Amino acid sequence: FRRCVVTEQGRAAVLIDNKKFEIQQFPIPEIEPEGILVKVSAAGLCGSDLHLWRGEVSKGHNCILGHELIGRIHSMGKNVATDYLQNPLKEGDRVIFTYWAPCHRCYQCIRGQYTDCSYKLGRFRSINDYPYCDGGFADYYYVGPGTFIFKVDSDLSDEVLTSINCAAGTVMEAIERSNIQGGDNIVFQGAGGLGMYGITYARERGAGTIIAIDGQQARLDLAIECGADYIININEISTAEDRIARVKELLGNGRSGADTVIEVVGYPEVVPEGIEMLMPGGKYMEVGCILPKSMVNIDMNKVLHGSKHIIPVAFYRPQLLPVAIEMLERTKNTYSLTKLMSHSFSLEDINKAFEVSEWSGENRITTVTRTVIKP
Repeated sequence: FRRCVVTEQGRAAVLIDNKKFEIQQFPIPEIEPEGILVKVSAAGLCGSDLHLWRGEVSKGHNCILGHELIGRIHSMGKNVATDYLQNPLKEGDRVIFTYWAPCHRCYQCIRGQYTDCSYKLGRFRSINDYPYCDGGFADYYYVGPGTFIFKVDSDLSDEVLTSINCAAGTVMEAIERSNIQGGDNIVFQGAGGLGMYGITYARERGAGTIIAIDGQQARLDLAIECGADYIININEISTAEDRIARVKELLGNGRSGADTVIEVVGYPEVVPEGIEMLMPGGKYMEVGCILPKSMVNIDMNKVLHGSKHIIPVAFYRPQLLPVAIEMLERTKNTYSLTKLMSHSFSLEDINKAFEVSEWSGENRITTVTRTVIKP
């Protein structure tokens, strides 16, 4: 990047220590010919942000967090005229975009497998690294060259659309890779944002019976509103053996388990349980275990002789972003995805936002489904 002298600045919430943000000022960057500077309208608080806030991932300090976001174009590079669907772009347009950019030059990229790019440019740069604006908990976000960006023509609110470029896109990718067929039975281990988006998308894809498993009754109630047929509260059915038995009982009708199980809760200990819920030939989609050293003990003999497939999904294909917006538009009067963002905070109140979103251990707060920061 070529540095320049600028007078305009923007605020950003910088994570300076475990569980401590500080509001700081940064100069907005000079825009490259293919770059776009977005004024952030809303940024969602993702589970991975909580991991960084707690200190479970060391690279979170002195960074600007937040990658689930939506905003409006503040300024564009001279070579930018359209989004990735050839829709004209101008200053003031509302846009959504991938929070990562593939290199477009490696072997995976030339095959169109952008999610497998080993050189993806993402977040977690130090606040000392130009162009600074690489986190959503800020006034501005810099969309660098090669980032997939899409114009948003929708009446849905910023809050509703905030989590599309992470939670929705990722779980939709998992469902796509599972290649569900009409009538396939699906179990979601987790009923947070990922689970809710996945339930509705699976329903729209023609899934059969959908079961949601979680420990928060408020989330499970919302899962029913989002399209789940049955719910399992782990506080009521407290052992893995009993939950496996309950899933197989609910699915029944000659089947010995689920066609697909999707892990979106982020606890490695639930993985063997989920694999046991699968019927022979079933697919286990691993999405939630993003932390280092997420170790799991699996009896591979059961995987082998059960012909079960374990498929990881960490990123999504960019084309799923406009598909997600269309799904939200189509289902807004049928399902309750618009209720996901349950709490809203200003940028100045970001420390409080994280505190009320903390749900681990005995301090679990059942009223929070998803939190949004609005600069």
